[in-house]
Amino acid sequence: MGLSMLWAARRRRPEQAAQPVDEPGTSGNDFYPGWRRGALTNLLNPKVGVFYVALLPQFIPSGASPFAFGVLLACVHILLGTAWSAVLVVLARRLRTVLNRPTARRLVDRITGTVIAGFGIRLAASGH
Repeated sequence: MGLSMLWAARRRRPEQAAQPVDEPGTSGNDFYPGWRRGALTNLLNPKVGVFYVALLPQFIPSGASPFAFGVLLACVHILLGTAWSAVLVVLARRLRTVLNRPTARRLVDRITGTVIAGFGIRLAASGH
């Protein structure tokens, strides 16, 4: 797989590399459907509940209302997660124009192909 990526990056012509990639956001505003899907996925995921039940109680001080303080800690976690996701989205949007350039795509393909080929060689050379 790594060698095929390296070969394709080497053989790709600039006009082939310049073809646009299908992007999910080109059909309109995808924010609310995506947000709704992500929120529903997290709310229905039992691992999220297990995380809160296992982790949050150790940070609730003695004498505080467990429910109120647990809700406060969950809200802080949600706020921090939302802020971090927003930073990632802003950075990804800014990098999108740079990474869609043909030279950048070839470079990423070469790096990725080299890493995957290296993992394959290491796996083949291991005695296990």
